[in-house]
Amino acid sequence: MTRLSAVLCVHNEEQRLARCLDALGFADEIVLVLDRCTDRTRAIGEAYGAVMLSGVFPLEGSRRAAGMNAATGDWILEIDADEIVSAELAQEILASLDDTRFAFRKAPIDNYVGDRLIRHGWGGAFGTSLAARFYRRGSKRWGHERVHPGVTFDGPEGPKFTSPLHHQFADSVSDVFRRLDRYTDLKAQDLREHGGKMGIADNVWRGLRRFWKCYVKRRGWKEGGWGLMIAMMAGLYPLISALRADLDRPSVEAANEPAVALARAA
Repeated sequence: MTRLSAVLCVHNEEQRLARCLDALGFADEIVLVLDRCTDRTRAIGEAYGAVMLSGVFPLEGSRRAAGMNAATGDWILEIDADEIVSAELAQEILASLDDTRFAFRKAPIDNYVGDRLIRHGWGGAFGTSLAARFYRRGSKRWGHERVHPGVTFDGPEGPKFTSPLHHQFADSVSDVFRRLDRYTDLKAQDLREHGGKMGIADNVWRGLRRFWKCYVKRRGWKEGGWGLMIAMMAGLYPLISALRADLDRPSVEAANEPAVALARAA
């Protein structure tokens, strides 16, 4: 029988985890990768019978790969604690488990800020409206970046799901700005370690292109002030990241910590 594993990478998610796990009852297995958790996240996972892997994972790719490798299902559904699988998407996923023609499929993402659904304008490394979260175990590979690592798949893409994954992108406008702060900090560490485009003029131009892409081509203007804010965040992302890479050089020592799995318990 074909099995499905839901895999989540979490850090101190006691406030949101239970609601996310409630929607995953259709999965045969839940795997939690606990990255330096100090709250009740582990206890919540135990209550749901999750397989848990604890460790220190500075890189997003190593966290997600650890979860995939710990899973026993034929297929992986990769979820974050701030996401909810809709009942309709769950049915589509279950109906596709025996289809061996494809290695992965993408699902649409409905992004919320507070109670506001924002459909248009996402992109430029600041949110997405479509993501490959369902894939055959062992078929996905991640890059070594700390944020938004590149991914590749061993095998062809299947048709897109039609039902959405609900994503609580942020709880408030302040949350959006905190996300920009976190993303640019991690990107700056990647730039210092791996290099990349750090020139001010070049990143101003990149930012303008990203703003245009989000606000005009992806119709962020339809969302009013919300779309303008998202487009501005996407446009500022490369410039702020480059500035922080230059100005914050001595600030982060943890970047060189190895990813170490500490414990695994069913």
